[in-house]
Amino acid sequence: MSSATGDEFEVIRDPLWNTIRVDRVALRIIDTPAFQRLRHIRQLGHAYLVYPGATHSRFDHALGVYHLARRTLQLLGERGELQDVDPIDCRLVPYAALLHDIGHYPFSHALEELDEDHLTEHHEALTAGFFASPDLAAVLSEVAPDAAQRIERMIRGKSTSPLQGLVAGSLDLDKIEYLNRDAKFCGVPYGTVDVDRLIHALALLRDPVTGRREIGIHEKGLSALESLLFAKYQMFRNVYWHHAVRSATAVYKRAVQEAVESGLATSTDLVGRTDEGALSFLQIRAEEASTPAARAISERWLPALRERRLPKRIVELPGEAVRHLPLASWFYDRPGLRRGIEERIAAELDLPAGSVFLDYPEKPRMMALDLLLRQRTGETARLPESGHAGLIDLPRVADQLYHSARMFRIFSTERREVREDAMLDLFAGSASDLEARIQSTSRIL
Repeated sequence: MSSATGDEFEVIRDPLWNTIRVDRVALRIIDTPAFQRLRHIRQLGHAYLVYPGATHSRFDHALGVYHLARRTLQLLGERGELQDVDPIDCRLVPYAALLHDIGHYPFSHALEELDEDHLTEHHEALTAGFFASPDLAAVLSEVAPDAAQRIERMIRGKSTSPLQGLVAGSLDLDKIEYLNRDAKFCGVPYGTVDVDRLIHALALLRDPVTGRREIGIHEKGLSALESLLFAKYQMFRNVYWHHAVRSATAVYKRAVQEAVESGLATSTDLVGRTDEGALSFLQIRAEEASTPAARAISERWLPALRERRLPKRIVELPGEAVRHLPLASWFYDRPGLRRGIEERIAAELDLPAGSVFLDYPEKPRMMALDLLLRQRTGETARLPESGHAGLIDLPRVADQLYHSARMFRIFSTERREVREDAMLDLFAGSASDLEARIQSTSRIL
């Protein structure tokens, strides 16, 4: 970072945005231990095992979102759209953008797929705990007495500020930033978005129903908006939900799950740790114990991640093939049933216990869009479920893209042959049917 005097700012050179100007308060936030931890949390979790360049961090991304927040506020201000907005909110938005990922778990979103018995809260719900750290609390209190509380509400999408949508919303700056940064560092062309067109099209619009002002988009930005949605689809399909990334994620979740179930760790022990800090913590705890779960963690799962010895796909079913099955109704809510099926499949494939992993990633709001649109006629309307003239049929297309990107997979530590039709037949049953089948003596494969 290069410093400047007078205006008390520094310039950070960034490979994506080139130059990021950072103000004095932001610098003090960046220098806190809570924020520096983000340097050591990879933005894309285990994606670096597939895309070697994907070692960029939550730290980099947070700076980028801060940069976009400052640019967007400047544009809104130049158009006179911030005149009736609370000046404190205008000042806090860049810091909310900077701090939006402060509560992230090690390896980013991976652990948030665990059920509440193994993980207590989403990373955004942990924000308040980090804001309570003395260094960060001191900085925020100097901006406004209630700055921490107001920023937390913005990050959690619960603020009543008209600027809420810049921090957390269906077209927030976080999404615009991560798609571009992730694509660049993965070396893929899919995630590139027309950022300038999008942020120039953002506007403060008045909801014709409620009368409240909120972030929306001018009709001239619709093409850029459509490109963002397709970029998101391509990134989920090719990067975030790549089969090897999902395989590594499954192993990591299994290590944490077994650590919690066996008493080696609690659901809060990983809060505030870095990626490598979490792995070292699990390794030390496992080596101190002599239980079967501890040996599995220290001798199977952690070495598999460090040496990239990942489970292989033995079944892969497209989302469209399983979307209407009962699978989605229990997959994440019944971890015991899921584990029972995994163990039964492992036994029938002559594999050791724990060798099979079921994977069915979900992100229901991935393609969701709830946004005000300023039409060329001057009228403002919320993008209706029926779509809008000149815009693709978003609800229908978004639903198709989501299920096209989503795959149901079964991984195993050794290669085996499993008939796909047998799996479709198995998962056509309800949760109670599946419980009965895994408890019976009849084969399920």
